[in-house]
Amino acid sequence: MAARSERWRSKSDERMSLGAHLIELKKRLTIAAIAIALATIVGFIFSDFFVDALRAPITNIADSTGRSAALNYDVITQAFDIRLQIAFTFAIVVSSPIWLYQVWAFLVPGLVRKEKQYAIGFLVTAIPLFLAGCAAGWYVMPNIITLMLSFAGDQDLSNLNAKYYFDFIVKLLLAVGIAFVLPVFVVLLNLVGVLSAQTILKGWRVAIVTICIFTAIVTPAADIVSMILLAIPMILLFFVAAFIAWVHDRRVAKRTAALDAELSSEV
Repeated sequence: MAARSERWRSKSDERMSLGAHLIELKKRLTIAAIAIALATIVGFIFSDFFVDALRAPITNIADSTGRSAALNYDVITQAFDIRLQIAFTFAIVVSSPIWLYQVWAFLVPGLVRKEKQYAIGFLVTAIPLFLAGCAAGWYVMPNIITLMLSFAGDQDLSNLNAKYYFDFIVKLLLAVGIAFVLPVFVVLLNLVGVLSAQTILKGWRVAIVTICIFTAIVTPAADIVSMILLAIPMILLFFVAAFIAWVHDRRVAKRTAALDAELSSEV
């Protein structure tokens, strides 16, 4: 009877633990959702500024060439939909420190001390790098659009579909932002013992070729300047990641050698 009561109490504690986790998850998701919602409202309020900034390359082409260049809204609700899309994208980027922290805070109880340090390091480095990548994409974006539209003749109209135009820019910014974060994953894989610095450095040629192919895809093939402007910081970040991995491997090797020497002396 006592054993049966003990088993029942154990199952009850397990259910309570699961319930506590669900409550914690709900709390974290609520905070993240509120942060994104508030940032979306702010983004929508300032959507005129963002639309004007995104439209700037089209306006410059029209002013400099005298050719008709404008955005075309071919659906009644498209202007509103685009502003909402811009506001939501703005919210995801701006509130990323908050919702990423909520994800980390939910996972913390299940992490050991070293894993917590890795998670904090990932957040501290990944967020600035992602924002820097978005800024780099924003910097080269006008050159890309100007170059692509320059292939149209002076007698042609450049009335672009607004949704396609904004989707192109958002995808460009997000792609470059994510690409800037990839070196952090390389370092993280080294810290957990999956990749050694030697393995990372052996693949430097493949890495450079891959980076050049990526930058060629996100930028037009004819826009060599934009391709180089994106490729250089990404290549530098790769070698910085390799250097950090090398320093970490040296420290691990020294600790291992010291431990082996201590064990040998004891024997």
